[in-house]
This record gives sequence, C-alpha cells and structure tokens, in this order.
Amino acid sequence: MYVKDKVLAFLLDCLARALEKNNRLIAIAEGRMSEFTTAHIKRIMTLQSPPVLTIAGSDSSGGAGIQADLKTFTVHGCYGASVTTALTAQNTTGVQAVYGVPPDFVKQQAIKTGMLFDTENTKAVVQMLKGHFDAKGRIPLVCDPVCVSTSGHALLRSDAVDTLIDELFPLSDLITPNKAEAELLLKQRDFPMLGPQAVLLTGGHCVVSLGELANVSSDDTQVIRDGLLDEKSNILRIHGRNEQHMCFAHLTAYITIFARTRVESTSTHGTGCTLSAALACHLARGTPLTEAVGLAAAYTHVGIETAIPIGSGFGPLNHIHSITPRLVSPRTKTNPYPLTSSLIRSSRVIWTEYVQHEFVVLLGKGTLPKENFHSLYQVRILQDYLYLKYYARAYALLAAKSHAYAPISAAIEVVSSIVQESSMHMGYCTEWGITEDELINTPESPALTAYGAFLIDTGMQGDSMKLVVALAACLLGYGEVGLWLKEEARAPDSWVQWEGNPYLKWMEDYSGDVYQKAVKAGLASAAADAPSHIRFADWQDVWERCTRLEKGFWDMAMNLE
Repeated sequence: MYVKDKVLAFLLDCLARALEKNNRLIAIAEGRMSEFTTAHIKRIMTLQSPPVLTIAGSDSSGGAGIQADLKTFTVHGCYGASVTTALTAQNTTGVQAVYGVPPDFVKQQAIKTGMLFDTENTKAVVQMLKGHFDAKGRIPLVCDPVCVSTSGHALLRSDAVDTLIDELFPLSDLITPNKAEAELLLKQRDFPMLGPQAVLLTGGHCVVSLGELANVSSDDTQVIRDGLLDEKSNILRIHGRNEQHMCFAHLTAYITIFARTRVESTSTHGTGCTLSAALACHLARGTPLTEAVGLAAAYTHVGIETAIPIGSGFGPLNHIHSITPRLVSPRTKTNPYPLTSSLIRSSRVIWTEYVQHEFVVLLGKGTLPKENFHSLYQVRILQDYLYLKYYARAYALLAAKSHAYAPISAAIEVVSSIVQESSMHMGYCTEWGITEDELINTPESPALTAYGAFLIDTGMQGDSMKLVVALAACLLGYGEVGLWLKEEARAPDSWVQWEGNPYLKWMEDYSGDVYQKAVKAGLASAAADAPSHIRFADWQDVWERCTRLEKGFWDMAMNLE
C-alpha cells in the first residue's frame, strides 16, 4: 500500500523537503509480526528482564552508540548485551576517528542495530541474524540506519547502503532513520521499496505548526498530540511556552504522526540511538508497535529536556530520568509550570467544563437577551463581589505564611489585582442598575460560604503550597476563559463576537494585560520541589474541589443546579 499523495505532500514538506520530486515514499511489507510465535511472545512477557542485543559502534564520549543503548536497556528493565562493529574517537564537538572491527570478530560476539560501518560488517550481521532466525525463530529487530553523525561525520561507507537496504532491512520490523538518513536512503534508489514492516521517520529536524497538524486529514493518517497544549491550556501556552512542534512519522499500512513540543537543546547527542534502543526494549516486552513508538519517543523527549549540558558541543541525554521518580516534572524551558500542567491534566474533564462552560460560551457569542442576562449576571456578579473578599483574605494569609520577599511580593500583587477587580465589579453593577448598597448587603449563597470557608481553612493549615493550589483554580481559570475567548475571536468565521459584544469589557478585562500579569505571577508561585505521594494527592484533591466549586458558580448563574 502506498501513502496517499495529500498526506505524502505534508510529510515531504516536514520531513524530507529535498525529496519533493518523489511521488511515493514507502511500500509496506505486511505480516511481519504474525511470524512471531505465540510461544515466543509468552516467553518474553514472563521475563522480568528480557535480554536485548545491540549491534552498533562504540562512542568513546558515552552519549551515543552501544553506551547509550546499554543505559537505555537498563532503565527500561532489560538485560543489555552488545556486539561492537566499530570504535570511534569522539567528544561533544564531533567524531575524530573511526576504526572498524573485523567482520570475523563481529560474528564471534554473539535486537537492535546501529552503526555498522561498512559492507563487510553489515553482511556479517545479516548472516548472523539469518542463522539465528532460521534456527530459533524470529525476534523483533529494530534497525537504526546510522549513516551520518550530528556533526556531519560519515559513519557508514557509501558502498554499504545497498547492502543495508537489500539484506538487513528485509529482516527488520522497524527502521528508524532521521530526516537526513531518509533522504540518503531514498536517493539511493529510484523506487521506495525498502523492505521493513514499518518505518519511523524521527523528527528532531522536522518542525511544523499546530495549524499544519490540524490540516492533516486522511483515512490512512492519525495524529497523536503527545504533550502538546490544547485550546484548554492557553494560560500555559501563552505565558510559558514559545512552542515549535516536531513530528515522528510512524509508517505502516497507515501513517501515525507523533507530534510533540520541540526542545531547544544542545543535549541531543545519541537521540537516535536512545530512541531505537527504547523501542527495542518495549518490543521485547511484547508492546504493540504504535504504543512502543509513543513510549520510546516520550522517554527520549524527557531525556533531552532534563539533561544537564556537558562539554562545549552536543552533549548526551539524561538516560536515567525514568528511574528518578518524580510526581511533578522539573521546570524546563518547554514546561516552565509543571505543577499547573500536571493539575490540569489530572482534572481534564472538570477543568474543561469549568473554563468552557455554557455561560462563558453564551457570553462570548453575545447572543443572550439583555433582560435574561441581567438576571443571570446579577446573581453571578453579586456573589463574585462577595467571593473576592474571601479570595483577598486568603492571599493575605499566603503572604503571611511566606518566608521570602519574592512570594510575599507575588501574593501582595495578586491582592492588589483583586482590589482592582472589585472596582471593576462595582462598575458592572452601576451599568446593570445595581446600587452599591445592594452589592454590599447581598446575603451569601450557601455555595459561596462553603467555598470561602474552605479557602480560609486551607490557609490556616501548615502547607502553604496547598493554599497556592486552592487559589490558583480561580485565578488561572478566569485567565484561561479570557484568553480562550480572545484566541477564538481571532479565528476565521469565529463563533465569538468581539466587536459590538455587550459583554466586551468583561472579556477585555480578563484577557487584558493587568489580569494576565496576575495570572503569570500565579503560575510562577505554583512551583514546588518533588512532593510525597500523599502531599501531591492532597494538592490534586484541593485543585479538583476548587475547580468544581468554580464551575458551581457558573451553574448557579445558569440555574443548572
């Protein structure tokens, strides 16, 4: 089966611009996995540490090659073995020399393949693998067609490329070329029949936009947005991430595009080795191919994101991040607010119901008759004015509980913003014919009293971060609503009426610079060292409870309760 032209055009633009003259990409040889016996799968699944063999070159800097493979095998709970095909002299600035291991010695060292160096070594590996497969049956084989280093050094002699395509690829269940390697392989042949069951085009060099991803539509294509921020996370995207996106394209009888945020880093030495090694581990455990690709890509991504820079060039990944358990990821450039990201993910359903509530949608459309909106908004604005007193008191408690000037200043800044917001409510009341006396003397609803009491009680407890989390649900939620409506209004043929909307001031206030400055301060305050399981579960419970209470205010205004 050949990839459809319209999807191919997208992939070529993103992954292999130099190959636009090709009107086909890859033919898929189906049925490879069916050759694995049931007995083999059962045997692998019962092993606590499945053995995984890497056939690759040695990297003296330790960041790539068999060194990266063995580290990756270990942290994935697999027993790593290796066959060395070449020795390299290299550091973070590049490869200085390569020494090929004699083919006879390669055969004596007896799955994942990496750098094979030359034709003789490639043929030796093929002969050894065929002999094993014929005698003991097939096992999953991942082939990383290492041809060129990141620094541009040739790692596979040109005469070996044909051998790689003709003899090793047909034995492989998955090959994992990067963009440059895919171009080299396809230029080597005038036809796209490469032989493996599947191809993973790795995407560190392939940058696309969310708009391009949104335009991908085909019966043979699916897009997995792993870790990308969506329309319910505008506060994180706008205040925290300047996102570019990269694609991993997994091609079998259909295309699966794994899209994730691109990490700007120099700690990328050995990413291809690490990715293919992680894939081999998951396949050795019997993980389905698409799931294995997603898991291996996530492991590699975090390895880049959490790496400590080493050397003056391209340093290695952090291979041991997965055995350093953390409930909250460390702060990085692409994820500067990991605690908030984690809390939103853990309550995705109720968060969406809160920030994209029917009340918010009707307000954005500006279609609710004024007389109806008056009664709804009167309830909401009166109770909200009273709620802001609780909210300001809780932030004052947070300032009192802080032990450094920075968090004290941040809390006081939010209190100042709340005072300004209360004045804003007073202006709304005047516009809707509500007197100041009515506003001040309105009795609290049971829902408001319960919510306010919960905030004050949380503030009186010992864990200051618990109070930060409780307060963040309101602060960040309204910021998200304001940004969501503003972003939606910019879309072509938008359902949001911005100009001429009778509630434009409300939308401008919550999407405006003053309130969003408070949102950014709130995001910065929601940062914590690695919490215990009990403490983190407590934060999640508080976040979800406050999110539900906020949604309850919208429900009350809409008479949905």
